[in-house]
Amino acid sequence: MAWLVKEGQVVASLEIADSRSARRRGLLGRDSLDGAFLISPARSVHSFGMQFDLDVALVDSSGRVVAIRPLPRRRVVRPRRHVSAVVEARRGAFAKWQVQEGDVVEFRQ
Repeated sequence: MAWLVKEGQVVASLEIADSRSARRRGLLGRDSLDGAFLISPARSVHSFGMQFDLDVALVDSSGRVVAIRPLPRRRVVRPRRHVSAVVEARRGAFAKWQVQEGDVVEFRQ
């Protein structure tokens, strides 16, 4: 099991898309998500075929959250420079976890 960590504290369980096919598949075909889902490397994501709305955190190589964007179904998050990973979560999860733009997060296994 992996974890999404902020300031040394675990904020959520983390599923890692650790292969090319897992990154391509993402959350397609799922009807829920507990915790967060990491796609790396990635600079953008889409929600075509999704069954629920997401929030996405765009993260740079140092772990800084560059942006958090709502991602309704059938939409695309525009690619951002200097982003190396995308963390997906259910809509409202980042607010619940108190993860904001500018925060530094870690991905621990």
